[in-house]
Amino acid sequence: MDIEKILEHLPHRYPFLLVDRVLEIEKGQSIVAIKNVTVNEPYFQGHFPQYKVMPGVLIIESLAQAGGVLLYYSIPDAEKTLVFLTKVNNAKFRRPVIPGDQLVLKVQIAKQKNRFCQIRAKAYVDDEIVAEAEIMASLVALEELDGKT
Repeated sequence: MDIEKILEHLPHRYPFLLVDRVLEIEKGQSIVAIKNVTVNEPYFQGHFPQYKVMPGVLIIESLAQAGGVLLYYSIPDAEKTLVFLTKVNNAKFRRPVIPGDQLVLKVQIAKQKNRFCQIRAKAYVDDEIVAEAEIMASLVALEELDGKT
């Protein structure tokens, strides 16, 4: 799935779109996606100017967005639904992610019940795990949000 297809499945846009390509996707099961980490991303101006490190929360967000692509791809009426991050458990960061790295985002649906979904997510650079987490998401019908945003 190239960036144009990703944009069809994910509501995020620049500068907050953190998935560049989908390499594999199995409906309702798993996804493998990539995020190219480049020096011109705005957060590197301040995190940290002398030693540029991708913020851990943005690595988690990249994993969550990959999970979002999987969910939007897998559910009926995806265009009428928003996926919200609701919880992050057991997040671990194993090494810094720096400009030039390519994050490989591997996400699996662990459990899905009604409008809640639990995913297991791992980010790799050069086959080495750099971060992992259990992420919970809530699927909300857009009609429920009318007048609440």
